[in-house]
This record gives sequence, C-alpha cells and structure tokens, in this order.
Amino acid sequence: MSRYTDASSPDAFIAYSQPHLIALAIFVALVVLLYAGRHWLSEGKRSRYGRYVLAVVLTASELSLNAWYVAENVYSVKDTLPLELCSLSLYLGVAMLLLRSRFLFQIVYFAGIGGAVQALLTPVLYYDFPHFRFIEFFAAHIAIVLAALYMVWVERFRPTLKSIFITMGFLNVALVVVFFVNRITGGNYMFVAGKPDTVSLLDYLGPYPWYLLSMEAAAMAIFLLLYWPFAIAPSSPAKKRSDTGY
Repeated sequence: MSRYTDASSPDAFIAYSQPHLIALAIFVALVVLLYAGRHWLSEGKRSRYGRYVLAVVLTASELSLNAWYVAENVYSVKDTLPLELCSLSLYLGVAMLLLRSRFLFQIVYFAGIGGAVQALLTPVLYYDFPHFRFIEFFAAHIAIVLAALYMVWVERFRPTLKSIFITMGFLNVALVVVFFVNRITGGNYMFVAGKPDTVSLLDYLGPYPWYLLSMEAAAMAIFLLLYWPFAIAPSSPAKKRSDTGY
C-alpha cells in the first residue's frame, strides 16, 4: 500500500500530465452532468439528498486527509491546519449544504469556485496518481465547485453584487487571522508569507509582498466574472425576493 499512501512517495505530480488532464476531464464531465440533471435533482426530496451526498463527500475527504496526516506522521501546525482558502471553503460548504444557508452560499460560490478552480488548474500538489493525496485533492476541490453550482442549479440560489463585497470582507478578515497564525507557526497558509514553489497565478502578480495587493484585484476580477452570468440574466420577482443572501 506504500505506493498509494507513503508520504515519501517518489511519484511526483506533473502539471498537465495524463493523470492531471483526466482529472480535469472528470471535473468538466461532472459539472455537465450536474447541469443536465438539475431539474431531476430538484424534484421532491432529491434536492435534499443531493446536498447530503455532497456534504458527505466533502466531510469524508477532509477526515481521510487528516487521518492520512496522522498515519504518515506528517501532521504539523505549520503545514496541515485547515487554513487554506479551499479548506475554509470546504468547511463552509459542508455547513451551507446541511443548513441550506444562503449567507454561506455567497462566500462558497465566489471564494469556493474561484479558489478551487485555480487549484484544479495549477495544483499545489506533490503526489501523482494513484497516490491517495492525488485522489483526495481532486475529489475535494471538484466537490467544492459542485456544491456551489448545486445550490445555483438545483436549489435556485443566486448571488448578488453585495455578495462580492461580503466575500471580500470575509477573505480579508481571514487573511489577517492567517497572517498572525503564520507568524506563530512559521507556516505559509493562504500564501500570505510567500509564493508556493509550484506554478500558480501568483507568479504573475508581482514580487512579495506586493502580490498580496495584486491578489485583491485578481480576486475582485474573478468574482465579477463569476457574477456576470447573473448580472445579465433576467430575474423574476420571485427570484429577486430570494436573493437576500440570508
């Protein structure tokens, strides 16, 4: 089993290798399937069961990841606390799905999709398929995106322009908290203390610490892009009443 779980596995992840491209193809296929089945899923109790299934997938991925940290003796407050953007989105996503929370949906839609899609395209990952970490990484990030889209396509939630500023506020508060956690632990959560050593969007945002300001502009641009389909789509009075964000 060491090939599949060993923390010192020699099989290094290679961006846009065959396993990576297959994982991205699975991601696209699942998004298409979710959209195609949105009406069927919205009937009766299916919408609730669908939310529960996604919540279980997200929870299982996080529990299995932490079990792997402990089993492989790599758990460390410096590197393995759930303080990355996608980790926060995962926890909020589980709560959103279980509570059917419109408020949490705003954050998961923008921060979850924006962060998870970037992670899928430029993974900070060191293990190739069929290692557990490869499978868990893609399963978790794909599920984050599916959870947000599920609330849009099945539950009929819609973000508002105000939702962007709520999300930006949440992220900036999180960045301040993470900054001090990094100072205490010596970690680099949310890449506040430096860029990752793998290719990422941050490579195009300038040197440290100036890229932190560029991150703000990039996040706003991504969020506006994610909001654009709703800005141009017609909205019925019923939908407008449901767009309170609560």
